[in-house]
Amino acid sequence: MKLLPVIFLLALTSAISALDNGLMRTPPMGWMSWERFRCNIDCENDSKNCISENIFRDMADRLAEDGWKEMGYDHVMIDDCWSSMLRDKVGRLQPDLQRFPGGIAKLARYLHDRGLKLGIYGDLGTHTCEGYPGTTLDKIDTDAQTFASWGVDFLKLDACYPLMSKALNATGRTIGYSCSWPAYRGGLPPSECFIMLPVNYTLLGEICNLWRNYDDIQDSWDKTLQTVCDWQGAFTARPRSLHKIHCLLSFSLSACHSQEESY
Repeated sequence: MKLLPVIFLLALTSAISALDNGLMRTPPMGWMSWERFRCNIDCENDSKNCISENIFRDMADRLAEDGWKEMGYDHVMIDDCWSSMLRDKVGRLQPDLQRFPGGIAKLARYLHDRGLKLGIYGDLGTHTCEGYPGTTLDKIDTDAQTFASWGVDFLKLDACYPLMSKALNATGRTIGYSCSWPAYRGGLPPSECFIMLPVNYTLLGEICNLWRNYDDIQDSWDKTLQTVCDWQGAFTARPRSLHKIHCLLSFSLSACHSQEESY
């Protein structure tokens, strides 16, 4: 993820009202594309597994028709690689129309008609992790308004920024907000891949509905167990430090495989 140099400082110094949008009182559950399908955009040769509107419509059907929605699995999450490489002529994000010919708003209506919610991915900075357009400081309000106009119900934003929380609330649409700040600060407990830096969970709880503490998991039970054990170890060692963590297992269904994101 490519961040603007002032983001970290502003994230610490910006003050906004506490996030109280009535969402995520219990852990959200559903299906997220990243763990299983990553950034597969080769729809010409792999149409059943590429990031396109077809796979999200199919997963929506599975949740709605196979009994998952009744058990609480009501979110379908689009992760990275959904957008065009270019914003439109007025500077708004737009989907890749080869893979999402109906657009995001039509996909959102498809889910809403089935009693489901649509989530989408963004990244604070010039580019997303996979090189698609990110949300720079001057585009925060624009992107929040765009997501709201499409009928999006949830935003997963890599990094964490108070102004996005404020912008989402200002749209007039209730949109859940998940940010990945702790994952980039080392998570709990310290990771070998990151330098452990303090995370202001009090501030985080005021601007996000939920958050993520670890890097991407792999499509394996061993990795899932490792993450759960890390959490158990952290809770045993520092029980009072986790009282603001909203949930452990958030999105927990990926086709026939376990999808576990640590928030």
